[in-house]
Amino acid sequence: MKKIYLALSLLSAALLLPVSSLALEIGARGYYWFPSLAGTAKVDEASIVGTAIDFDEDLGIEDENYSFVEVFVGVGNHHLSFINTNIDYSGTNTLTRDIKFKGETYPVSALVASSIEYRMMDFLYQYDFLDLENILGGFSLGGIFQVKYLDGNVGLKTTGVDEKEDFTIPIPMVGLNLHVGILAQILEARLRVTAIGYSESTIHELMADISWTPFPFVDIHGGYRSFVIDIGEDDFTFDYDISGPYAALTLSF
Repeated sequence: MKKIYLALSLLSAALLLPVSSLALEIGARGYYWFPSLAGTAKVDEASIVGTAIDFDEDLGIEDENYSFVEVFVGVGNHHLSFINTNIDYSGTNTLTRDIKFKGETYPVSALVASSIEYRMMDFLYQYDFLDLENILGGFSLGGIFQVKYLDGNVGLKTTGVDEKEDFTIPIPMVGLNLHVGILAQILEARLRVTAIGYSESTIHELMADISWTPFPFVDIHGGYRSFVIDIGEDDFTFDYDISGPYAALTLSF
């Protein structure tokens, strides 16, 4: 009987070991972002070279605040997350110079209404190749593969002229995620950086925050997100920087 009991105990321990070592985490994080916008866009048409149009000086586009959502799941050292961000800028301004956009000329002194609209979807896989979560407040370093997908348009409209350039840009990126436990899973810091460069194009993104866990399953964050893209795709050139602080709330189990 004792041998049977011992065998059952060992079997139970063997079955429970993978479950405990591969702890499952699932959750969602809601952000409210306060970014500043800077950049230019240029759209050529056939042999007509477009103007590098400044979002602020030429179009009078002002900063906006945005909310976005992240959902995530993790098993052991493996982590998956998806972030969806909808961006919608608009402006109205009187031009101080002639502008060429998609083969059309917008003359000086014209009153132009402009828009920049796109959906930004981020799919991330992270593998923690260094995990010291049981030492002091915890420390881990993970490698990231990210696919960023941009789908949107840039548009300019004035009397008699209304042009819009659609764009769809999938961007593979790689990077690192650093997590540091400052105070025994109550106060934590995170830094995630991803980037890619090819031809004459560069894209990089940074997210950094400090989180406080006032009680189990809830984290309150203060952080900074920066997304910078400088690309030339066919007849479309986009040099764009949207960066600023955010506040966030996480619910996880």
